[in-house]
Amino acid sequence: MRVLLTGAAGFIGTAIGQQLVTAGHEVVGVDLMLDSAHGSAVPPDGVHLMDVREAASDEWADLLRGTDVVCHQAALVGAGVRVGDLPAYASHNDLGTTALLAAMHEAGVDRLVLASSMVVYGEGRYTCPDHGAQQPPAREVATLEGGDFENHCPVCDGSLAWALVPEDARLDPRSSYAASKLAQEHYASSWVRQAGAGAVALRYHNVYGPGMPRDTPYSGVAAMFRSSLERGERPQVFEDGGQVRDFVHVDDVARANVLALEQVASEATPRFAAYNVCSGTPITILDVARQVTAGTGRDLEPEVTGGFRPGDVRHVVASPELAASALGFRAGVDPATGLAAFATAPLRT
Repeated sequence: MRVLLTGAAGFIGTAIGQQLVTAGHEVVGVDLMLDSAHGSAVPPDGVHLMDVREAASDEWADLLRGTDVVCHQAALVGAGVRVGDLPAYASHNDLGTTALLAAMHEAGVDRLVLASSMVVYGEGRYTCPDHGAQQPPAREVATLEGGDFENHCPVCDGSLAWALVPEDARLDPRSSYAASKLAQEHYASSWVRQAGAGAVALRYHNVYGPGMPRDTPYSGVAAMFRSSLERGERPQVFEDGGQVRDFVHVDDVARANVLALEQVASEATPRFAAYNVCSGTPITILDVARQVTAGTGRDLEPEVTGGFRPGDVRHVVASPELAASALGFRAGVDPATGLAAFATAPLRT
């Protein structure tokens, strides 16, 4: 199988490429190497420095020729730091994806694996003991400023309990990045129908591991905790630290991609499918900070700041069951083990 891998120099793309080669597949790597993700890193040998937004060019056509499946990892990531980031998300993530899909069709390539994200769900799934399943509205800034970070039942204003989010849950993006990732999925699904193609969207939860960028608000929260510790500072945790997430190791994410690529390349009937890629082990953000801190051997307690970002959600934890049954994927790295090891893993400068 010949795979064209976009975002090949990123920490996820690097892990995917390594696992594909180990499995005996041919990999052609492409990356733009944005400063926010790569800093001063030197392009890896064999990676073509090209812009996916220019996929209609002859250079892209040459690379796509003979490709069996495209693994599209290239994206501007992060929650978005300022409103001015909006055009960049639309350009890199959405224009880039549509340009690639059009170029793939012209080249006769009709199989895709897309890096999506759990952010397409917005808030997770919630239940009220009296009123059953509920979809809470976005949290009010005034309520957050008062220190009330939980979601409440829209019927009785009582407490809501979080539940696992399946792939058929309502999609309700709450940030510019989230909106761009959902748009990518919609474009891929439309391309499947129009082009008679096949695509799998992998909804990553919080990915961490060796090679993550350091000291940038566009990297993952685990990397930001790690960078704080390297500066001799206590990790700063937003809200009350009780936000529940799922953290999945980059090696597991790479393995999920290999399984998805092999599946979509072999299926005769075109379709669009989406799978959660998660560890299956929920963890609070405060505990993430504690696990990373413990991995350094320091006796420090993270600082719970009470701060917040209006676009953040309270709890979002995925169900791993569809990926297990349909894709054959279950994570192998438990967050307690992986996050402690991440404390001393090499980061990208």
